[in-house]
Amino acid sequence: MLDRQFFFDRVRPTLFDGKLRRPQVDGLSGLLDGWERDYAHRDLRWLAYALATAHHETGRAMQPIREQGGEAYLRRMYDIEGERPDLARRMGNTAPGDGVRYAGRGFVQLTWKSNYAAMTGPTCVDLVAFPDRALDMPVAAEILFTGMIRGMFTGHKLADYFSGRRADWTGARRIVNGTDRASTIATYGRLYRAALREDA
Repeated sequence: MLDRQFFFDRVRPTLFDGKLRRPQVDGLSGLLDGWERDYAHRDLRWLAYALATAHHETGRAMQPIREQGGEAYLRRMYDIEGERPDLARRMGNTAPGDGVRYAGRGFVQLTWKSNYAAMTGPTCVDLVAFPDRALDMPVAAEILFTGMIRGMFTGHKLADYFSGRRADWTGARRIVNGTDRASTIATYGRLYRAALREDA
């Protein structure tokens, strides 16, 4: 089991400017719960980098969030009647309104109907029928961990960057989003790793 007192004592000053709000504590606790339930046997660097990713993607709110932008923007970006109809069709958004229905949600902004369908099995929730369930803490945590472990977001997975002596904190950004803010998220990852230790 993780030493949670140590964890919160370490992340509060290093990653949250000395103060954690209740939603941040709840979000971090939910992620740690999900990890310990299903992935405790895995490399703690994987957890640290997943936490760093959630930290960045949620603006350190540590809660599953909706993609920013109004309906007009979401239709334009993701709908069959938007600016990228071929991409929308390839990604499963084949009906008008799918662009809004399957816009980004969660810790890593799960997007497109095909990706909601792909995460239905791992989460045991019909995310195609109920896409808002991707905002539920246990579901969002499972999407984050499963997607990063299996390489379901970009084809890159955690084991590609953290295995044995290999620890590529900067390159690991490719698991979710190319090289965008890679060095910043690497710094978060190292700080989270320093806060993670097993209970004695």
